[in-house]
Amino acid sequence: MKKIYHLSTCDTCKRILNGLNPSSDFVLQDIKAESITSYQLEEMKAISGTYESLFSKRARLYKERDLKNKTLAENDYKNLILEHYTFLKRPVILYENQIFVGNSKKVVEAANTAING
Repeated sequence: MKKIYHLSTCDTCKRILNGLNPSSDFVLQDIKAESITSYQLEEMKAISGTYESLFSKRARLYKERDLKNKTLAENDYKNLILEHYTFLKRPVILYENQIFVGNSKKVVEAANTAING
């Protein structure tokens, strides 16, 4: 599988995509225009291990809802990601049986190495 979940309005996602220069056989999904399905999220979780690893604690809604002061279970992370796209840490890059989540330099470099050798 070669898929990238991203936000087309996010400058960081744009910069990462330009740097990766994914081939045309990659499927790009703008998570704002096309919501993530429960099945897609299950697929990501199967590779990453947890919903929490896919969850963005930088999301504005995370702060607005004061979620940092609440104890969230795996099911809470899943439901929040499905409820609103901003809760997905992005970009999420699926390449063969690997997943690269987020925009940290280390993650982006690992994705670039996997994709471009």
